[in-house]
Amino acid sequence: MEELLKKLRKYEIRIRKAINWQMQGDFHSIFKGSGLEFDDVRSYQYGDDVRIIDWKVSAKGHGTFVKVFREEREQLVYFLVDVSASQELGGTDRPKIEVAKEICGVLALSAVKEAGQVGLIAYSDQNELYIKPAKGLRHAYELITRLFPLVPKSAKTNLSAALLFTLRLLRRRSVVIVLSDFIDTGWEHNLKALARKHDLVALQLGDRRERRIPRLGLIPLLDKESGKTIWVNTSRGGFTRKIEAQYNSNADNLRQLCAKLGADYLYIDTAEDFVPQLISLFKKRNKVKKRA
Repeated sequence: MEELLKKLRKYEIRIRKAINWQMQGDFHSIFKGSGLEFDDVRSYQYGDDVRIIDWKVSAKGHGTFVKVFREEREQLVYFLVDVSASQELGGTDRPKIEVAKEICGVLALSAVKEAGQVGLIAYSDQNELYIKPAKGLRHAYELITRLFPLVPKSAKTNLSAALLFTLRLLRRRSVVIVLSDFIDTGWEHNLKALARKHDLVALQLGDRRERRIPRLGLIPLLDKESGKTIWVNTSRGGFTRKIEAQYNSNADNLRQLCAKLGADYLYIDTAEDFVPQLISLFKKRNKVKKRA
């Protein structure tokens, strides 16, 4: 576990150094609040937007006053991590689930350093682990040390139920980061509902073995979630092309759905370094916040 924490710390340092250098100190974390909350009132000044006039206070006859807002700095961040059996696909040292855990650990450490509260929901077709949100590095390390050795009780997936549980659980607007391969059906409606109420980030984990199956003739394929083995002829004409087209179509549909919902989307290949990709995501979110 000590080696793991050192590794995550290196990832975090790389992310922060790259962003601070590229953005020349003008970077605002993904985890700082993007909303505004009422702070006080002050006298109206020429040029103030009339939409922020506090009419109730002004009606008392002591002048015209406007509302003063301040940025919500403390953010509530929830990680929704898919730990079902389909996430175990990948190289012996880099299956999707391990990459998802690493990303969760890095972002949890980053979030608590921005004074944010971090919570976790790990799911299969049931809630495998729930950690209430809290502040501080100690809490982030607790989240990491409980998530990494987690052995799920179920191999199956129910992303829709996990999204619905999150919807019912959260009472205030939060950043919800979903880490999954999204290999399931019927979850789109609840994803839309979550995106309407919260700041949604969808991180889709994928492995090249899923979309590029080599031509090996007749081979057995094990469905890890159902436990069933099926025989397929990988050398049959069009088989590999069909699998790759279907895989790419699923990823494109999720990307387009997130764009329509105003949510952030990032596809992460387990064979690639995820740090530059997260940096690109942070920069994109920062530009959106500036425009807003």
